[in-house]
Amino acid sequence: MSHRPDGIAPHGGKLINRIATPEQRQVFLEKAEFIPRVQLDERTTSDLVMIAIGGFSPLIGFMERADYEPVVAGMRLANGLPWSIPITLSVAEEVAEPLKEGSLVRLDDRNGRFIGVLELTEKYPYDKAREAVNVYRTEEAKHPGVQVLYNQGPINIAGPIWLLQRDPHPQFPPYQIDPAESRALFKQRGWKTIVGFQTRNPIHRAHEYIQKCALEIVDGLFLHPLVGATKEDDIPADVRMRCYEIMLEHYYPKDRVILAINPAAMRYAGPREAIFHALVRRNYGCTHFIVGRDHAGVGDYYGTYDAQYIFDEFEPSELGIVPMKFEHAFYCTRTQQMATSKTSPSTPAERIHLSGTKVRQMLCRGEVPPPEFSRPEVAQELVRTMQERNELCSNVPSVTV
Repeated sequence: MSHRPDGIAPHGGKLINRIATPEQRQVFLEKAEFIPRVQLDERTTSDLVMIAIGGFSPLIGFMERADYEPVVAGMRLANGLPWSIPITLSVAEEVAEPLKEGSLVRLDDRNGRFIGVLELTEKYPYDKAREAVNVYRTEEAKHPGVQVLYNQGPINIAGPIWLLQRDPHPQFPPYQIDPAESRALFKQRGWKTIVGFQTRNPIHRAHEYIQKCALEIVDGLFLHPLVGATKEDDIPADVRMRCYEIMLEHYYPKDRVILAINPAAMRYAGPREAIFHALVRRNYGCTHFIVGRDHAGVGDYYGTYDAQYIFDEFEPSELGIVPMKFEHAFYCTRTQQMATSKTSPSTPAERIHLSGTKVRQMLCRGEVPPPEFSRPEVAQELVRTMQERNELCSNVPSVTV
């Protein structure tokens, strides 16, 4: 693994910064009404931000075909570096047709606000079914990642980007810690080894258990919940962040944990997304990364531990970050503590673990999840929120608990 005096090297060796300087921004703003525009959806907006702040280093823009093809086929960029998820900007044919390679394209967010610039180097068609099968392991449109893929345009437009400016996050400004800042914080605290944790769900006892197991080994824990686009029935980001605040206040050593938001969107790509999440956390300065049960999975598209096995397809030095692989954690009624099958002598009947769907069902009925699943303060917060937000419960499938 490559280390430097200021910590682990970013993927590719250099932390990318594509945030326009005030001078560059002024030049782009003066051209705003004279260059063609493309409107980004929530996911591509977050991709733009992640490229600009260095979260997707070594990418400097949306992928050209030379990178796109080997990433889809074999999880590598054109230069051979591991990369498992295509980062593309896809548009309709009528949008792509007038765009000229070698020119600038204005990038607007969903509200029509001018937020970025694309230096267009290439536009090319791509095979959606091939990308679906290779990246998501399915062609089924009911898979949320495949659904997004099928709904986007058939032409990729590619090239380096510039983000016009880095604004405070509208919901979580105190937790907006970009890669350069997280690296500085780790150095300031004297942390040499840092484990990153990815989640799109509220924290529960199984999460707490594996985080604290990891924290016994490394200097610091970087809690990095994803706050970009997720599925309709996922718990909203503000609720998840509040649950983390509660946990850190009562149950974690404050000097050994940093909570920060990950602005990226979920792909639900299972094993490939586990590699992707690990590389992103390397860019934030993490030396280790927790990979648990069905990481980034959805439905029954992936095997329980496929997201762990995929790390064996790469040399450890290539990824530059150490995966910490944990089995499914549960509350063991025999030993009366959290455990996994590696540490518990219990039978399946003596193990308490609830699925996310079942817990959401309980919350929507006003039932408090048992303390074996969630800390009481967190459980109460979840019940209160779900009762207040009826629309969250309307998306939860009917399942008998």
